Amino acid sequence: MKILVTGGLGYIGSHTVVELQNEGFEVVAIDNLSNSSKDVLEGIEAITGKKPIFEELDLREKTKVQDFFARHGDVAGVIHFAASKAVGESMENPLLYYENNLGVLVYILQELIKKNNSNFIFSSSCTVYGEADEMPITEDAPVKSAESPYGNTKQVGEEIIYDTCRVNANLNAIALRYFNPIGAHPTAHIGELPIGVPQNLVPYITQTGVGLREQLSVFGNDYPTEDGTCIRDYIHVVDLAKAHVVALKRLINGNNQENYEVFNLGTGKGSSVLEVIQSFERVSGKELNYKIVDRRAGDIMQAYANTQKANEVLGWKAKSSLDEALKSAWDWELKVRR
Repeated sequence: MKILVTGGLGYIGSHTVVELQNEGFEVVAIDNLSNSSKDVLEGIEAITGKKPIFEELDLREKTKVQDFFARHGDVAGVIHFAASKAVGESMENPLLYYENNLGVLVYILQELIKKNNSNFIFSSSCTVYGEADEMPITEDAPVKSAESPYGNTKQVGEEIIYDTCRVNANLNAIALRYFNPIGAHPTAHIGELPIGVPQNLVPYITQTGVGLREQLSVFGNDYPTEDGTCIRDYIHVVDLAKAHVVALKRLINGNNQENYEVFNLGTGKGSSVLEVIQSFERVSGKELNYKIVDRRAGDIMQAYANTQKANEVLGWKAKSSLDEALKSAWDWELKVRR
């Protein structure tokens, strides 16, 4: 059974390709290599013994999307990761984000509704909840006005899929709202490799630990949390990747209750910035150079998932601990810098 993974050489995409191939799926990966590298194909092959079919395509070109589906009429499902994801960049260049994150989504859905039966998994985000009213966050929590064009593309993306499913019974879709993916494959063959200065906490920690960055800034220690720092739900990327396979199988096997469903993907446990630093220091044996600085505009105090729906309805549960995730991230950082 052939599955298309867009953004298949990216961080979460590549780990999902591995899990799909481990489950016996034939994978076609599309990537424009704007934030990834062809070297990832070697890492995937080293883990699974097989390279996915790879096409270097810019999905913003509608005719190329049409041509792909004309050539691959036997695609049984699509997992859609291809999107721009830096909040700061989206503030500076909103049209890039609306074109890449929404235009591409429309082009793919236009092809899928032509098929008798289509299965679509959407890479969404807990950013849709904004500063949630209650913790932990359930799927029924209100979707708040987005703080950035990036966040808005996830909200509008979900609305586009919902509206399309409402009038196309042949389209089955699941939106997966991720919390904070971290870590790398335990083999250290693939992992997170941000281009330029990392936007996320864990790669900044590991790059500081390895000496690439001089010091980590902790933005604020005066929040009303136990140690004063922000709290997030950090999920191992391999656990996250496996959830995509479970969600895809749910659609393929016809186990979905509606043709559009939403699930939170997290551990259900919040960890503070200082707890993440302490975890890194435990698994690496290194003391991290960090300093407390002023709060950063736009940061919310806390966000962690209620995972009951994913656990009970989807039949998936995150298994890896924070220490295991940080250890895999550190092993990957050490390998990359050798």
